[in-house]
Amino acid sequence: MIAVPIESPFHARIAPLCTSYAWKHWGGYYAVCHFGETHLPEYWAFREACALTDVTPLFKYELMGKDAARLLSRMMVRSFDAAKVGRVSYTCWCDTEGKVIDDGTVSRLGEEHFFLTAAEPALSWMSRLARGLDVELSDVSEETAALSLQGPTSRNVLRQCSDANLDSLKYFQTVYARLDGSDVRISRTGYTGDLGYELWCNAADAVKVWDAVVAAGRAFGLEPAGIDALDMVRIEAGFIMLGVDYHSAPRVTIDARRSTPYELGLDWCVELDRERFIGQEALRAEAAKGSCWKLAGIEADWLELEDLYASYDLPPALAPAASRATVPLYSDGRFVGQVTSSVWSPLLKRQLGLASVESSHAGLGSKLQLEHTVLHERRRVAASVVE
Repeated sequence: MIAVPIESPFHARIAPLCTSYAWKHWGGYYAVCHFGETHLPEYWAFREACALTDVTPLFKYELMGKDAARLLSRMMVRSFDAAKVGRVSYTCWCDTEGKVIDDGTVSRLGEEHFFLTAAEPALSWMSRLARGLDVELSDVSEETAALSLQGPTSRNVLRQCSDANLDSLKYFQTVYARLDGSDVRISRTGYTGDLGYELWCNAADAVKVWDAVVAAGRAFGLEPAGIDALDMVRIEAGFIMLGVDYHSAPRVTIDARRSTPYELGLDWCVELDRERFIGQEALRAEAAKGSCWKLAGIEADWLELEDLYASYDLPPALAPAASRATVPLYSDGRFVGQVTSSVWSPLLKRQLGLASVESSHAGLGSKLQLEHTVLHERRRVAASVVE
């Protein structure tokens, strides 16, 4: 039997606003693709004002007990023994071969209290690793509602409706607050590369929190935003997505589909010289030898795109939304990688992508050829590796 997606705690407010009736499934929930006829007003809200997105479908777990930090340090590629209370850390976790299973954030809420977010279910994996440890694991995915408020005016909005000291809240920190009489936790985190916050509250308070944020946001250009606009801004920011830019190691059948943190540009969060953790030996060997693949930013040459379309007597026609279609990259006619996410950036006026590229061709400024299809014919245009 196919499970029917469920409504998030914010659905009573979101559904009437979704006049497009464009929905998708995300983590077992209904999620809006775009609210109106197009996602572009939502995109510009992210970049010029602020946008509010329901991110409740994230899987959410609490870990409590004297061995909570020890469990996370065993599971993750970075240690949490010295993490400060109030600190949020981005991380990933691997199998024994050093291949990435998932990525997410870990917030230290107390000396023996942590909060984990994940794109896919992680309770079973954590439970196996927790054997023999003094730690209590709780899946709080359904009882915890979450909103992402992102954009340059987001701080002004929260100043109007919460008592949090936002001036002292630094990037990747979290704090408890009151918001219109409801208890919330605010973290300065997000998926856009801009100023932004994520709000965590009890599901029973979700509608009240939504109403307060929206009311405060009217003076600051707040728009509700769906997944389509969020996909655009995360590509601009260079943020990877599970199931698109990489695949969970246990879910694929061939090794070529698996990736290590070094191949995904996550080497900065790998801490090798510490107590044992899952995948440590494989990652240590890779660090010494070097990786075969690298994550790279790709920019297509606009003038060559124009010339290509002109050869068909057509103006350039690029999709106004993000693409998750895999597109090959070549060097001197040889396949050297693939673009996994791409977008025409309305802000930057550039055709950008995230790609997995052979390490020898992933250096900044490297010249490649990008496959591009016009009138069903596959052609190639120049592309460069960019930051």
